[in-house]
Amino acid sequence: MSGLTYLAQDPTLQDFGKDPWWLVLIKIVGAFVFAVLATLLGVWFERRVVARMAQRPGLNQIGPFGLLQTLADGLKMAFKEDILPRAADKVVYFFAPTISVISAVTALSVVPFGPMVSIFGERTPLQVTDVSVAVLVLLACSSMGVYGIVLGGWASGSTYPLLGGLRSSAQMISYEVAMGLSIVAVFMTAGTMSTSGIVAAQGDGTRLSLFGAVDLPAPGWYAILLLPSFVIFFISTVGETNRAPFDLPEAESELVAGFMTEYSSLKFALFMLSEYVAMVTMSAVTTTLFLGGWRAPWPITLWEGANSGWWPLLWFMGKVILLVFVFIWLRGTLPRFRYDQFMRLGWKVLLPINLVWILVLSGIRTLQKEDLSDTNRYLIIAGAVLVVLLVTLLWPSKKQPPKRSLQEQVDRRPPGSFPLPPMDLQVPPSPRTKRAVAEREPANVGAGVGAGEPANVGAGQPGGTGAGHDEKEV
Repeated sequence: MSGLTYLAQDPTLQDFGKDPWWLVLIKIVGAFVFAVLATLLGVWFERRVVARMAQRPGLNQIGPFGLLQTLADGLKMAFKEDILPRAADKVVYFFAPTISVISAVTALSVVPFGPMVSIFGERTPLQVTDVSVAVLVLLACSSMGVYGIVLGGWASGSTYPLLGGLRSSAQMISYEVAMGLSIVAVFMTAGTMSTSGIVAAQGDGTRLSLFGAVDLPAPGWYAILLLPSFVIFFISTVGETNRAPFDLPEAESELVAGFMTEYSSLKFALFMLSEYVAMVTMSAVTTTLFLGGWRAPWPITLWEGANSGWWPLLWFMGKVILLVFVFIWLRGTLPRFRYDQFMRLGWKVLLPINLVWILVLSGIRTLQKEDLSDTNRYLIIAGAVLVVLLVTLLWPSKKQPPKRSLQEQVDRRPPGSFPLPPMDLQVPPSPRTKRAVAEREPANVGAGVGAGEPANVGAGQPGGTGAGHDEKEV
């Protein structure tokens, strides 16, 4: 990347910190109102979309299209009886939901909603604030949000909430690494950690030097230029927000309701609010880092005024709604992962792929800066691709254990060990039946039992009631 070219409407770091106090207050209140409204409409949107996928009506009673149903549910939860468990740590139990909500809302303070606009005659960026390490602020907020879940599960004084909180902390540790490496690719390409600078780097004024040989306009969105980072980042955000199919901290099949089991009334509503605010916030962060932020998509960019004034706010909201729809689509489509599958995906799949991708991207960036001939550059790239192909082809495959019959599985069991369930769900022969058959075989030899007739059990043998009962009845 040859450098950033800021247009007239692109805010820079020098444009922040100059607003009067009343304008800063308006921005803060606006970000908070956006979070609350996005949560209310997000719950309604999810229930309507999932109902549509399941071919049922969905919300249609309270308000037009059921729009007021979420508000009615919130009021109902606020006035429900607030039950405090006897074994709970009261202080931590009370503050845990607020930690999650505050962390999710704070992340919106460094998200650019639009370019430079005029508010009551004041020229200001449509963003609360920005710093040179704004993306690290986003990572810090997402990491702090898990404290509310862990503390809430621990302070409840119950087993299932504690297990849910521990699961959430394990998810954060696993998927925060993959998320951070995905953002490293954005840093390397944009050359800045400022969110407004990253949005500007995805604009039309940026040039991309392709292997130092061709100078082309940048593809724009990093979702195209850094496709592996975009896919891994979005998967990591689904795991970070505890959304299906990664909603293991609140898996009702094992943990009742997970970390929220002992919560009720307004505190329960705050935990739900934090989940949906986190979903909207991570969608906004993904839009900023990979989808061009508030910039209009093609072919809207053919209109000269598409990226000026208040219009970019509309493009930004459209991208966020699209990503929220993907979150909901995943919930209505994929089943919940097993916990070992979830951990394996994070540590053995996403992390190695991200490390290799960062290495490849670093090599490309180095080749752009080195004074090499075009022939040497292409030879190095071809050699790297050849090495990757050879490693892929020669990598040893996992050998499957030889398949044994049911009788072999029973015979290989150590004597005196506890009987294990068969892997193919077939019931092995009962040891008592085998013993009874072994005891009858000498007595039945030459007794006139015809071929194909079942051997009869004598009246005096255990389990036998007479000569008319066969082996199966034993």
